[in-house]
Amino acid sequence: MPTVSVGKDRLFEALGRTYTQEEFEELCFKFGIELDDVTTEKAIIRKEKHLGEEEASEDEEVIYKIEVPANRYDLLCLEGLAQALRIFNGLDPIPTYKVADISKKSLLEMHVKPDTSRIRPYVVCAVLRGVTFDEARYNSFIDLQDRLHQNICRRRTLVAIGTHDLDTIEGPFTYEALPPSEINFVPLKQTKKFAANELMEFYQSDQKLKKFLHIIEGSPVFPVIYDRNRIVLSLPPIINGAHSAITLKTKNVFIECTATDLTKASIVLNTMVTIFSVYCEEKFQVEPVKVIYPDGKMFCYPDLSVYHMDVPLSYITSIVGVSLPVKEVASLLYKMQLHAEQSISQDKTVKFIVSVPPTRSDVLHACDVAEDVAIAYGYNEIPKRKPSSLKPFSLNQLSDLIRMEIAVVGFTEVLTWILCSYKENFTMLNRNDDKATAVINGNPRSADFEVVRTSLLPGLLKTVGSNKDHPKPIKIFEVGDVVLLDESKDVGAANCRHLAALYCGANSGFELIHGLVDRIMEMTGTPFVSPGDDVGYYIKTANEPEYLPGRQATITYIGKQIGTFGIVHPEVLQNFDIPDPCSFVELNMESFL
Repeated sequence: MPTVSVGKDRLFEALGRTYTQEEFEELCFKFGIELDDVTTEKAIIRKEKHLGEEEASEDEEVIYKIEVPANRYDLLCLEGLAQALRIFNGLDPIPTYKVADISKKSLLEMHVKPDTSRIRPYVVCAVLRGVTFDEARYNSFIDLQDRLHQNICRRRTLVAIGTHDLDTIEGPFTYEALPPSEINFVPLKQTKKFAANELMEFYQSDQKLKKFLHIIEGSPVFPVIYDRNRIVLSLPPIINGAHSAITLKTKNVFIECTATDLTKASIVLNTMVTIFSVYCEEKFQVEPVKVIYPDGKMFCYPDLSVYHMDVPLSYITSIVGVSLPVKEVASLLYKMQLHAEQSISQDKTVKFIVSVPPTRSDVLHACDVAEDVAIAYGYNEIPKRKPSSLKPFSLNQLSDLIRMEIAVVGFTEVLTWILCSYKENFTMLNRNDDKATAVINGNPRSADFEVVRTSLLPGLLKTVGSNKDHPKPIKIFEVGDVVLLDESKDVGAANCRHLAALYCGANSGFELIHGLVDRIMEMTGTPFVSPGDDVGYYIKTANEPEYLPGRQATITYIGKQIGTFGIVHPEVLQNFDIPDPCSFVELNMESFL
């Protein structure tokens, strides 16, 4: 979860009182966040430079590192955090955010050109008028952009935020996509004018910006935003122009968010303007900007409308596990920034019409409302009790029984990663990728986590390969999920529970694995039958590339193939650096249910 660093003194000033560390930890726990660390600015710098620790002096500002939920974007800066805690403590009412009512003549416009659809098709904009910055507010404003970029913006791939001093530029604005050589401007913190393609080379050595270059690098056109005088505001998602840079003296801020995901762009814009509209001359008021697309469609942003949701009282109390009166539920929701009005449906069911403000983009379903009631009520206040109907999930129940049975016959259970490399899932197993089975990770942090496994075999082979010096034989098993593409599912893929066991020793142990298959089938009450009989299971010769030819078989249960077993192919063993012969079995456990 993201961690927000805030100065203790400034936070306590915003909260209207001071706390001991224990008191603040308790407040955080009640609100559903956590005080992760207490440090100082110098200590943070020393840690980043891998220097040793030293005692903090009394005049150093104490920094609180607070861990917040990943989907609570409104808590990613001091202003949002302090506002939420003050409402939770009953010190402030829930703000009412307004879009300024201005004339059509005064309404700023952003015109989107057709070529932007080739690289970054969406843009949303807004204006904060009469903002008063000091150094702390300015730094918090910049920090919030960085945290949003790392979080919901997915390191600027989905959304990139640009902020500008509106008094240095003139509307209407245009959002265009041009060849890099045609875009020339002075970037932020520079004095020299660059062409966009030159900037790609210039920022290769910049530790912060070089990791964003790949987003547009190689594209025939780059996105760019101009004002009416063809002054470049920004080259998203890389850098803003120096001409419109905001300073402590800035009074009117123009915010633009370019994106490949319009929904996330709207959330990001709403987060920026709602949190910092507290510093506007007209508190909590935001000026809209009209965005005009090439097809003539026009939209005004930001959309600060309140979303209404019907939630039955019975649903809330069943989720929380406590019978609560109507007034108390409404009061608890108010503490979490949600208005709730009681309503009676035609069937006499008591329900709430819950108003979700633009700051709470994390509230998507009635279960989110119930969770907020539980947080405000206090998890420690909910009495412990056994559920009235405790029924174990049948697949988990079967998994536990099989785990116990295999352990009894001398196998040791292992737990391996569900993610693996592409090579481990295919090439190293002598398998070809049919492009219709494996879920590929679009943005892996390392080559070890490129694919969601389609078999438990790579994990077991890696375990043996890492324990070659272990006394033989090695007998291990795993019961775990694999993931397979499935167009019938709403997410395009499905988990499937598999059982796998591997024997490694001086000989292949094929007969032991075969015996284990028979024992599992016996335990599940499945008789061995002749091929073609649909009342039990039978085995047939297989031809899978990960096994030795002629020493492998498929397992067919009630007419359906549910697994394979055999001696692992020597090439596969060599790929995983295993010198001893191995036999392996893998079964689809869900077939037994």
